[in-house]
Amino acid sequence: MTKIRVFFFIVTLIIVGSIGMFATYYARGYRFDFKALKFQPNGILVLKSEPDGASVYINGELKTATNANLSIAPGTYDVEVKKDGYFGWYKRLTIEKEIVTQASISLFKNVPSLSPVTSSGAINTIISEDGSKIVYSVLPSKNLSDDKVGLWALDTFSLPLGFDTGPKRIADGDMTDATYVFSPNGRQLLLTVSNGIFLIDTGSFTSQNQRVNVAVRKNEILTGWSTEKENTNQSIIKNLPLGLIDILSRKSSVFIFSPDDNMILYSASSSAILASNLIKPLPGASTQTQERNIEPGRTYVYDIKEDRNFLITDQPVTINNNDKTQIPALRWMSTSKHLLWGGQGQVVIMDYDGMNRQTVYSGSYTMPSIFPFSNTTKLLILTNLGSPDSAANLYTLTVK
Repeated sequence: MTKIRVFFFIVTLIIVGSIGMFATYYARGYRFDFKALKFQPNGILVLKSEPDGASVYINGELKTATNANLSIAPGTYDVEVKKDGYFGWYKRLTIEKEIVTQASISLFKNVPSLSPVTSSGAINTIISEDGSKIVYSVLPSKNLSDDKVGLWALDTFSLPLGFDTGPKRIADGDMTDATYVFSPNGRQLLLTVSNGIFLIDTGSFTSQNQRVNVAVRKNEILTGWSTEKENTNQSIIKNLPLGLIDILSRKSSVFIFSPDDNMILYSASSSAILASNLIKPLPGASTQTQERNIEPGRTYVYDIKEDRNFLITDQPVTINNNDKTQIPALRWMSTSKHLLWGGQGQVVIMDYDGMNRQTVYSGSYTMPSIFPFSNTTKLLILTNLGSPDSAANLYTLTVK
């Protein structure tokens, strides 16, 4: 009886051990090759898409749907993700053995829809630096009542159903020659009109008789805001590799951190070489072509986590969408995954590495007035829909 118990105990150990070993190998991407009668090392490709259920093609062959894991032999593959009604997604990915390569994919509608947000006209539209608010002016007109004229603010985030997220008037009066500047946190606006300079709240209405002229403090206020922005940037920059700090501090004309501070969009002002391996390489990092020879006049995105530097464009651009210029504008979407490019007569969304450039709008609009909402499903665009006799209005452009 004792021998039988020992026998079953040993058999149980062998079975459990075999199952455990199989599970361990399987999780690491190994698959059993019945021809070679041994485990072969594979990599794991994880593709997630929004919306899900998109078709996945590997080297042109349909394999599965998104939100699935694929065990693939090491190598380089052409990966496509397609779904009816959406732009396709493509990248060439390198799969390494025992490494999980993951891609989170946002698919954008190939026929976006426009919906009006304003009907009284809108000019001088600007967005706060944190992307949370958009401000615009409505000018006097014989067709408009006084309660429509003034300065208006619109939140870019979505509240639960039933809460009002439409534009709210924050100042009255004629804004024909008005200029205004956001505070770094978007909560205040320095408004300059013909009769003075005023500091107003972007979250509530301030009438003309309530405003306090702060003209004597204008430089003090702007200097304080500039110092606040500089301190915020420096608190992030100080933790970056020294080679990158030098480029951002001395060899770039302007740079903007992504919403989660993991990426940097910057334009180079002089030549430089970004040294390799500034940080320890991460398993499953991006395998897309990068550019570490920095040249003046070009715009790049640096991935802080993966130490990858991508060339976005070698053409002149502005990465400050509040500059009224006919030069194409670049800005971050509300996540680090995508960039928003506004050029003459078209709006393009692209991956942060410059891949998958998809034209989501073609037609007349007021450059560079194209802004993202925080939920990534829509954009805000200023356009007269090609009618020269009509005032431009704000429209939402639903892209997801």
